[in-house]
Amino acid sequence: MTDAVGTIAGAVADAHRRGWARVLATVVRVTRDLDAAEDAVQEAFAAAVELWPRQGVPDDTTGWLTTVARNRALDAMRRQRTLARKLPLLIVPGDDAPAGRETIEDERLRLVFTCCHPALSLPARVALTLRLVCGVPTPDVARLFLVPQPTMAARLTRAKKKIQAAGIPYRVPADHELPDRLPAALAVVSLLLTEGHTASRGAALGRPELVGTATELAEVLAELMPDEAEVLGLLATVRLAAARRPGRLDGDGGLVLLSSQDRSRWDRGLVEAGCELAARAMRRTVPGRAGPYALHAAIAAVHSEAQSYEETDWAQVVALYDLLVAAAPSPVTELARVAARSHVTGPAAALDEVAALATRLGGYYGVPAVRADLLRRLGRNVEAAASYEEAAALTGNDVERSYLLAQAAELAR
Repeated sequence: MTDAVGTIAGAVADAHRRGWARVLATVVRVTRDLDAAEDAVQEAFAAAVELWPRQGVPDDTTGWLTTVARNRALDAMRRQRTLARKLPLLIVPGDDAPAGRETIEDERLRLVFTCCHPALSLPARVALTLRLVCGVPTPDVARLFLVPQPTMAARLTRAKKKIQAAGIPYRVPADHELPDRLPAALAVVSLLLTEGHTASRGAALGRPELVGTATELAEVLAELMPDEAEVLGLLATVRLAAARRPGRLDGDGGLVLLSSQDRSRWDRGLVEAGCELAARAMRRTVPGRAGPYALHAAIAAVHSEAQSYEETDWAQVVALYDLLVAAAPSPVTELARVAARSHVTGPAAALDEVAALATRLGGYYGVPAVRADLLRRLGRNVEAAASYEEAAALTGNDVERSYLLAQAAELAR
């Protein structure tokens, strides 16, 4: 029985990863209402959890879910007695579809570009796409943006209302519209990778299904725009993260930081592929004006090419972070730059910088985690242990929390 339940759960999870965007895209054309479409799709997945154990998993899970979700949406419209008024909206455009429709073959990426409408602010576009297209729960989207959950929920509601009030069409953009929507699409894939690499909460270190989605979308983007430096940079980051993934956990499932990883476990083929993509991305940028994704890839490549942590070219890493902070200012990036610079100028000088960033990153576990490492390197073990405990209290990831508490306990001894 346990195996059967696990099989059904796995089938539903796989259907969610592969079919959510396609089902939502179909139902949104029926409802012309994002909230109603999302509710109907969620009901369809709930029905799958209930019915598939009895009826068996259908051969075409996406088709099954689409039918159920569409029917649930129509039932809801009938209950509201508005079907007659909305009946014309059930006609899906065919021959008059925009020229770009066939350019994007991946349904999820098509919907990403569709939701990334320039009428919305960039953060709203990214958050809405993560929530609706990629199915990332609102609390996790809030953590990715470092804002409280109620704040993110309000932002999502405002974005959906703006789409409805402005009459923004639910269609795939034409080819000439894609470049304007690329920054938001890149941000969506990047944040998917971030959440998949280290989950905001839960018992597992990462979320493989999100990593898989991010990888597939990055690959399709690279096929669609093979000469775009930022796309190449994003794909390079995806490749290098995958290359180093085998070294992130020890035999007991515990977290292993980059400084302690066994680099012989890394996938050298992926390292070479990622570094080559990172180099191509930087070659395609204007000198001194590289974009954030090309710079992220370059930083990851420097780390990946080093034979050991001690042999990392920290001066080059700091120089790249300087460019990154200038290109895409962010307190989280500034914190990473401080951590890198501490390997050049020493940990003592970095402590004041971390303290200054703490006021801008209140509640972010990375601040006490970096501070703890600096204090440990200075031999201030009691203070370091306290900072590790503070970081552990702030993270929602059980694997990270266990690592931080273990560090605190070791220093306390």
